[in-house]
Amino acid sequence: MKFTKLILPSLLCLAGASSHASALLAPEVGSFAVLSATTVTNTGATTLTGNLGVSNNSSITGITGFFGTLSNDGPGIANGYVHQGDAYATLANSQLMSAKNNLAMMGAGTTLSADLTGLTLTPGTYTVLAGTSNLTGALTLDGGGNANAYWVFQLPSTLITSSSSFVNVINTGSGAGLYWNVGSSATLGENSSFQGNILASASVTMNNGVSIACGRALAHTGAVTMINDTVNAGNCRGTVAAGSNGLSGGLFVDANGGAPQALAFTPVSSVPEPETYAMLLAGLGLIGAAVKRARPSAHKR
Repeated sequence: MKFTKLILPSLLCLAGASSHASALLAPEVGSFAVLSATTVTNTGATTLTGNLGVSNNSSITGITGFFGTLSNDGPGIANGYVHQGDAYATLANSQLMSAKNNLAMMGAGTTLSADLTGLTLTPGTYTVLAGTSNLTGALTLDGGGNANAYWVFQLPSTLITSSSSFVNVINTGSGAGLYWNVGSSATLGENSSFQGNILASASVTMNNGVSIACGRALAHTGAVTMINDTVNAGNCRGTVAAGSNGLSGGLFVDANGGAPQALAFTPVSSVPEPETYAMLLAGLGLIGAAVKRARPSAHKR
């Protein structure tokens, strides 16, 4: 059997950082797959892995289209806790704003054109200009073999993706981070395949069949709208960042303040499957037996 590529986990989440450092996304906001300030509205069989919440609306209309909410009308399913206008959601919303401010301190980085289609980008900070669409095809993010790679996209205005557009993350691992810091609202086109954390100042709209395979949809002041979508903020599977916490790594915030800093470089490694280990051990056993048989002759002198 062939070797299976296994992403090297970050055993220390803040490797190389000070003992008083913290993750860019604090634990409460990081627990959400979808968080809104006003309303979360769903139509269709949307599935969320992570918490679902609205910070400023504790009424039955705060979240609709999901089982387990006050409306409890389905068909959407949230594989996590539901928070409707409670202290936990309010704290998470405050942490969302803090994360946005921290990302803003990283500056503009490299300025790109409005449409990211066809680009292959190494880790770093980028500013994306506003346009009719910021992604009409495929965008590739290449971590260069760093399991803790990060990408920050500063979008002063909107984030818009076209139908069937695609974000592909390669050559990184479970410690990676991908952040879309949106100045107003984000709109993901029908059947688009997206990755990373959308931190929108206003709202997030996900059209029919959108997949955020590893990431979050977070709206600071507005609503989140979904139609038959998928958002996975948990233990991401089937992606290059398998095992990651929703691509929320890559950066840490020092207790002394300042712009977020990069986590230490951790190389992506490949390890054998269990069957390969068995073959290796068997081979070592044969070598050991051969050495043992050879030892008596070494004393016949």
